[in-house]
Amino acid sequence: MPHDDQQQTDHPHGGAGAIDRRRLLALGLGAAAAVGTAGALGLRPEAASAATTPTLLAADEFDGPAGSAPNPGIWRYDLGGGGWGNGELEVYTDSRRNSALDGNGNLVITARREADGSYTSARLTSQGTYTAQYGRIEARIRIPRGQGIWPAFWMLGADLPQVGWPACGEIDVMENIGREPGSVHGTVHGPGYSGAEGISGTATLPSGAFADDFHVYGVDWRPGSISWTVDGAVYRTVTPADLGGDRWVFDKPFFVILNLAVGGGWPGSPDSSTRFPQQMTVDWLRVWQNA
Repeated sequence: MPHDDQQQTDHPHGGAGAIDRRRLLALGLGAAAAVGTAGALGLRPEAASAATTPTLLAADEFDGPAGSAPNPGIWRYDLGGGGWGNGELEVYTDSRRNSALDGNGNLVITARREADGSYTSARLTSQGTYTAQYGRIEARIRIPRGQGIWPAFWMLGADLPQVGWPACGEIDVMENIGREPGSVHGTVHGPGYSGAEGISGTATLPSGAFADDFHVYGVDWRPGSISWTVDGAVYRTVTPADLGGDRWVFDKPFFVILNLAVGGGWPGSPDSSTRFPQQMTVDWLRVWQNA
């Protein structure tokens, strides 16, 4: 998903001991570096496991009372409208009407059609709170449905403020557009391969819609390769050899974004078949260090 008005409007689809639980982590295949303080309910690092299995470095399980905000030590908000570079129709807010915990261990992002016919939703970002570099980044999500509905789980390079987009790099872990209920897309964007030129893969169900149930969407991200998975099954791998000589910009920290867009050039606008509100429900988000 292109990032705000800097981006194009055209889009194709710590060792063996316990890691300090008081801090968020900049996560890599090497030692983890602590950045910022999250408090007791922060992104929860776990003790390292055996070297032969992936190590769970951090997790947000979205535990908390119904109606409460997602942990402010982890999540911040992108706010406002203006199309976000894609012709999107929604205005992103920090209201509990658009993003809240449900009391059952889920984050719910809700897109609404307001009384005046406008749309509101939410876009949550870990920019400025934590980053990940390499590993397996996964979230268990039940996506919404309907024409013009566009849920996304994605990442941007943490050097975005310095180098801009697409030089910062973008990893779209999961995107779906409502007119393709049985398909999800994974894409990378970078210098020379952004917007409609992004390098993409598609996972398609044999029957039914992804909105019918929760699925685990992820990337296995290593130096020089990114593989996309749905429920643990790899459906596309990209390496520098796939970029036609363009620059690989994915060997550095990235931050995470969860959002639910309405409309835009790729999904098109809602129509008479689209029902509101629509909800993107996130059960958990986890970061593993690959074995």
